Amino acid sequence: MMQFNFFLKLLRESFRDLLPIVIVILFFQLAIIQSVPENWVSTAIGLSIVGVGLAIFLQGLEIGIFPIGEGLARDFAKSGWTIWILIFGFLIGFGTTIAEPALAVIADKAASISSGRIDATVLRLVVAGSVGFAILLGVFRIIKGHPIHYYIIIGYILVVGVTFFAPQEIIGLAYDLGGVTTSTVTVPLVAALGIGLASSIKGRNPVIDGFGLIAFASLTPMIFVQVYGIAVYNLVEAKDVVQVTGPLIISSPTDITVKSVIWGFTNVAKDVFPILAIILFFQYGVLKKHIKNLSTVFLGFGLVILGLYAFILGLEMGLFSLGETMAYELTRGKSTLIIYAFAFAIGFSTTMAEPALVAIAKKAKEISDGKINDFALRLFVALGVAIGIALGAFRIVDGGHIHYYIIVGYMVVIILTFIAPKYIIPIAYDSGGVTTSTVTVPLVAALGIGLATNIPGRNPLIDGFGLIAFASLFPMITVMLYGVLTEKLGVKSDTEIETANILRDALVDAENMDLATVNIDGSDRRHSLKMSFSAVVIIVPKDKKLDAMQAASAAGASGVTVLRADGMGLGAMDNFYRTSFEANDSLLLFLLPEIRVNAVIKSIIHSLHITTTGKGIAFAFPLTHMKGISLSRRDIFEARHEEKLKEEEAAADAAANAKNDDTSK
Repeated sequence: MMQFNFFLKLLRESFRDLLPIVIVILFFQLAIIQSVPENWVSTAIGLSIVGVGLAIFLQGLEIGIFPIGEGLARDFAKSGWTIWILIFGFLIGFGTTIAEPALAVIADKAASISSGRIDATVLRLVVAGSVGFAILLGVFRIIKGHPIHYYIIIGYILVVGVTFFAPQEIIGLAYDLGGVTTSTVTVPLVAALGIGLASSIKGRNPVIDGFGLIAFASLTPMIFVQVYGIAVYNLVEAKDVVQVTGPLIISSPTDITVKSVIWGFTNVAKDVFPILAIILFFQYGVLKKHIKNLSTVFLGFGLVILGLYAFILGLEMGLFSLGETMAYELTRGKSTLIIYAFAFAIGFSTTMAEPALVAIAKKAKEISDGKINDFALRLFVALGVAIGIALGAFRIVDGGHIHYYIIVGYMVVIILTFIAPKYIIPIAYDSGGVTTSTVTVPLVAALGIGLATNIPGRNPLIDGFGLIAFASLFPMITVMLYGVLTEKLGVKSDTEIETANILRDALVDAENMDLATVNIDGSDRRHSLKMSFSAVVIIVPKDKKLDAMQAASAAGASGVTVLRADGMGLGAMDNFYRTSFEANDSLLLFLLPEIRVNAVIKSIIHSLHITTTGKGIAFAFPLTHMKGISLSRRDIFEARHEEKLKEEEAAADAAANAKNDDTSK
């Protein structure tokens, strides 16, 4: 029942996310083109199937791909087998990319327009190898704990440097391939791998270190494909010359038959199968460990396949053909402003419905403790894509060279990297890779080729590509700006909000003697709350004083009162009045919340070996009427949390006793 309610929630969110696409299509179709689409019934049914498919897909991710990916990462991190982790990362990147259907389509197109120089199979192997290398490099970065921006900046320098040597025919294609290699299934699994590793390795932060693998997978194909292009255009002679002329071919809506459904479902399953095969091999062949809840994991993968097929089927039932027709009609018009408006609107609406982005945004919210709002993150990503596609459309109309735009964009990204908060930077880098997959690519590609085909002086082979690169670049900028904005506005995490609520609720009369009155974080303002305190007394030799204080500080003690002390055994005293009272001990007095007492005493007696060979005494006693002590917000939050747990345990015990009494009667 709980899973069904979760599915209904996902279903509502899916249709909410599709609403912008419907509004954009209706507005431009009726207000600008001023015609009713011939297949509007098919389009409406297709959009409904897209919504249902998206909900099924997301539920499959939650119960199948995310748990198994994070579990594998944790097991690898605990095993310490660095080489196997790197091999696993490479195979996941290579296996998922080589089966990517969008890559196969673009590779075939590139082969046909390159005068025979580019081989489709070799191009796919180059791209898949580059993505495998990217995931391997990203995993290595997480293991070593290196800051991500060093890698990204070096990658940008390489991309731009190679661009000046690459042939014009390959630049736009290479930039676009950086966006299409991160598919709807690959992105969640790669994200789960990164977050799982960062959560399992000591000293790593899942928010700062866990993201970034997708950014690497989007960056390396640009380098590898341009190097491949330099090689083939300098070493391989053209076999034939291909001229692309004539109007843009518009696809037709897909007819649904039993054969087409079986064929489509099989193709999606074939794309997902390499991922499952790699996971099972490493789980059983390398780690030699059984998967918990295996049936649930297979159910999750089944839902992913079913949801992804329904999603693609719904898009093909009229939405793709409608989008291509609209792009074609708009490019034949005289107003360039309408083209830019359509580019902006279609980029924004399709990105908001992108399933990979939905999954990543939910995961970002989860591991950031709510500091990153998933809907706001998607909003800023969609805004970046919209600006990028609109600017890319302007570049085609204006006839400028793509690499100048990309260089300026990279410079802005690098500058923002040093300004934005650390937790948002890897997520911003990843956002460039998750925005260009199932929904966005076909419509954006249709717009780019349509513009380059219908504008005089433009070459569709050189100018038609590149919009996807713009759609990948600008989300990085807008997401980092989102991070800067959240810091300026003082957005808090869920824990910080809960702590603030506790403090707000604790503001009561300071004159109430039944409550402790404390200063928060050393401020002048006093707050009163119900809280138990104890005094911890430590008597040690003077030369052990600093050791005891350091041990107490490590256990959470924030302050200490140090007194000189002299002790002796009265039974061995000969003449009390002639004894020299020279202080040779130190008395350390700690006033602590009750929850800190055990940890502080344990830390001190272990550090000074008080209970074994060391000298010293440690004891504690409860305090009442505590007034004037300074505590941190964390101390208060943990104390109140502990108090709530005790109250819940007491209530549970009372309920259990009452039930036992009723049973005995």
